[in-house]
Amino acid sequence: MSHTHPSFGDKRAIEAWHALPRAPYQTIDVRRLTPTIGAEVHGIDLSQDLSDAQFAEVRRAMNENLVVAFRGQTLSREQHKAFVRRFGVLHQHTLSKFRAGEHAHDPEILAWRTNKDSQYTAGEGWHSDVSCDEHPIAGSFLHVTRLPEQGGGDTAFTNMILAYESLSPAYQSFLEKLTAVHDGALPWTIGYGVKPEPGKTFPTAEHPVVAIHPATGRKFLYVNSGFTSHIPQLSRDESASVLQHLFRHIEKSVHFQVRVRWEPGTLLFWDNWATQHRAIWDYFPEERWGERVSALAPARPQAAA
Repeated sequence: MSHTHPSFGDKRAIEAWHALPRAPYQTIDVRRLTPTIGAEVHGIDLSQDLSDAQFAEVRRAMNENLVVAFRGQTLSREQHKAFVRRFGVLHQHTLSKFRAGEHAHDPEILAWRTNKDSQYTAGEGWHSDVSCDEHPIAGSFLHVTRLPEQGGGDTAFTNMILAYESLSPAYQSFLEKLTAVHDGALPWTIGYGVKPEPGKTFPTAEHPVVAIHPATGRKFLYVNSGFTSHIPQLSRDESASVLQHLFRHIEKSVHFQVRVRWEPGTLLFWDNWATQHRAIWDYFPEERWGERVSALAPARPQAAA
């Protein structure tokens, strides 16, 4: 029977997380959602150019909390993209044209709609977005343009830094020597039934199982049940056993998780390397629409070892 109370490793990791220094903010209002992940930011207008001081504090809020909900925003699609460009080159999603809906196809916006006729909603399982890319998305900014009238449709997140730090030192050392293969065909063809264009295949990449965050220097787990197929250094059975243990560890560690409630005027950021997320489809038969713009990192994930 799985436990819901924090284990010794959980407590050790959480205490170390709490010990990190956090300076007060001067230009924005930051309200933490849980002690381990997530915050809301108020008192800022992202449709306007931010001062250097504001932008620096926004970046710090992201690094400290990993998931940040900017409340009270009114953004056009171009303003959405302009804000995200300050963080890097915009990602162009392989499936963007399949999900354009009624909008003209824009490769820099991943749009989707879930309604009573949908067979699935995007991102129902724990995952990191397009970890199958050689240079995976570093951060995403999601704007939900239509909310279910009766509520629901939260997005859940989990802290992959704490997921790593709560493991035993011996297991950490073992994992730091490994890589994992991430295959786009797993979610998109096997999961969604989408086939690549003729003559092409969905991307596949090999990344470290434990990577180091470029902004904070913290180590984090970088495997997910959506894209990760196997660990090439291990036998098939060993690989499956290790990955299933890590997937279960990520799923059950509720002490490192947060559910973000959507409301009109929210732009939601998440660190796509140091977190995983899943969409909660609890609003059937109502509709939920969204548009995601994501920024790339200048380099691919680097091994912690």
